[in-house]
Amino acid sequence: MSPLSLDTRSGLPDALQVLLQDYPREAWEADPNFHGLVSFWLERHMMFRQLMAHMKAETEGFLTGERDPQNFARGIGRYGGVFVQQLHGHHHIEDHHYFPILREKDARIETGFDLLDADHHALDGILNRFVEQANGAIQGIGGADARTPAGALREGLIDLERLIGRHLDDEEDLIVPVILKYGAAGLG
Repeated sequence: MSPLSLDTRSGLPDALQVLLQDYPREAWEADPNFHGLVSFWLERHMMFRQLMAHMKAETEGFLTGERDPQNFARGIGRYGGVFVQQLHGHHHIEDHHYFPILREKDARIETGFDLLDADHHALDGILNRFVEQANGAIQGIGGADARTPAGALREGLIDLERLIGRHLDDEEDLIVPVILKYGAAGLG
């Protein structure tokens, strides 16, 4: 497995952080190019993080007996559906609109978009596994051992949160500095 694969990397390689050095996270909100597309895009990423955390908390609540099984099943179905649908739509827009435009802005980070594209392909399989685990947990409600599929969902959510978190962090560290430096012309 490549050290740059989503499953093994711990951040962007130094060569792809050249703009991040000039535009560190702590200065993003003060930049005049932050409001608008960048802030909207970061809010979408925050929504994905919050949905994962909520589903994990719901699953933990069910496993500890603090969450009603039927409410757990309805919540996982609703929030899981929104999560997967919105994430697929978000990646589609990035792959087909934003990334082709942004990759042309600065040749030093062009290969970063190949990395993010590879992440999106890897995440497709991970999301499919999540859907199977969520469906298993939902279908297991009322069965003799509903905790086993819910436990598998919890483990899947922990892995999902780690991998999508890594991807979102790296995507932000690559893309936000590009937009802050070059503006959002042609993106919106």
